[in-house]
Amino acid sequence: MLIWENIRLALSGLLGNKMRSLLTMLGIIIGIGSVIAIMTVSSSLTASIADTFAGMGANNITIGLKQQSEESETRKNGMRFGTSNRFISLEEEDRLTDEMVEQVKKDYETLVDEVALEESLGSGSVKAGEDSANVSLSGINTGYFSTNELTLLAGRYLTDEDVEGNKGVIMVSDRVVEHMFDGDHASALNQKINIDINGVYYSFYIVGIYEYDEDSNSFSSDSEEDVTTAAYIPVTTGKERLHTDDGYERFTVVTSSSVENVTELAEDLEQYMNGKYYAGNEDYQVSTTTMSTITNSMNDMIGTVTIAIAFIAGISLLVGGIGVMNIMLVSITERTREIGTRKALGAKNSSIRLQFIIEAVTLCLIGGVLGILRGFALGAAAASFLGYAAAAPTAAIIGSVLFSMMIGVFFGYYPANKAAKMNPIEALRYE
Repeated sequence: MLIWENIRLALSGLLGNKMRSLLTMLGIIIGIGSVIAIMTVSSSLTASIADTFAGMGANNITIGLKQQSEESETRKNGMRFGTSNRFISLEEEDRLTDEMVEQVKKDYETLVDEVALEESLGSGSVKAGEDSANVSLSGINTGYFSTNELTLLAGRYLTDEDVEGNKGVIMVSDRVVEHMFDGDHASALNQKINIDINGVYYSFYIVGIYEYDEDSNSFSSDSEEDVTTAAYIPVTTGKERLHTDDGYERFTVVTSSSVENVTELAEDLEQYMNGKYYAGNEDYQVSTTTMSTITNSMNDMIGTVTIAIAFIAGISLLVGGIGVMNIMLVSITERTREIGTRKALGAKNSSIRLQFIIEAVTLCLIGGVLGILRGFALGAAAASFLGYAAAAPTAAIIGSVLFSMMIGVFFGYYPANKAAKMNPIEALRYE
């Protein structure tokens, strides 16, 4: 009951000196608001990154080749990093083979849904008379569509029959169709196109047209007219016609929904491949990466920067706390006769101390709540300006409320203790 009475008295005192109370709380409001704004933007950015990588395949594992190092270090995620500066060219016998891919699918049948293959075949241009369009040619299998989202606008995707039959078919972007067929998708389908790669022409028939995603090529320096878009042919056709090396530098595993820990499976696959196929290879070894590993690394980096900035912003809380202590000392001086009267009537030192500590805590708590509202509003506005959905940092909000109360206790204790130790006779004589 005494606590509620002290809270009522504290609120009455704050309302009686509105301007002074507001100016006192200003440091708390600015400090808490700055921290919450920074944490809101950080939470929004982290959530956006997580959603982006989830769309890219959070459960995918990329198995690739990495040059052996003379001195290597194994990290927690299973990846090895070395200190050697030597460079050894990747020979055909070092590459990952179709037999390895099939063996992984067989030995991890219940854990692997699909294996995606992609082989870069070079860049060139599609030419027909004076019309041309830039393309980057890639050989893929049907598993590629499980790890990469392509929006089909016309025709069909590449099929297993295309891959197994080494068929001369191709999927191109709508940008190629705009350049070569005036944007007429129906006319483009089943048409023969010639692609010039390093002065050699390769012919393919268009079977599918996909929508070009500008965001996926946001760092391109090409003009709108000259932008290079991806074109896809069966990986077997690419190796046969362009005479590329057998095997692959990497392939991607699409894990099944039953896999609970993708990182552990990635480590197991790395050990499996190195033990089974690369134990005797002195130049190359297998290394695995996952989207979750990349996401965690980026989130850790963002978190570190956020904490550093929030800490700097939180320095203003120290200034705010000093302001609270100062105003409490002034308040005690103004209410010296009141303190003397209460002590003369039998009030204990602990009661006097509690009264002023609760007043300081109430002052800081109100400032903290106002700071949270201000900070979230600013953070949401900043996140919206950057194109992210605002995410409320619940832990930061709860922590700010508790921290506000701690500031009140810490900076309010000295003035409260000073009031509690007043001599009642001297206090009553105070003018």
